[in-house]
Amino acid sequence: MSLQNTLKALSDPTRREILNMLKEKRMSAGEISDSFSVSFAAVSRHLSVLKEADLIRDERDGKYIYYELNTSVLEEIMLWISDLKGEKSDD
Repeated sequence: MSLQNTLKALSDPTRREILNMLKEKRMSAGEISDSFSVSFAAVSRHLSVLKEADLIRDERDGKYIYYELNTSVLEEIMLWISDLKGEKSDD
């Protein structure tokens, strides 16, 4: 994981909204795109940035690609931030 890529991916409000949507369920690119007023190509680029940052995973199912949240990377970020703040981990 590159922290720089992760923070860059999280810096965009559209990508944060995509992550919020994927928190509820896995979704296809078309389903995600339907929720935004930008082009499918723009949503596709946002998905690529999130995937490069390892914040989401994709899985092909027939002709569709479904995306889901990768919570392990988010947990690593939360641990890093907690450590930065001087908080103790329960592990």
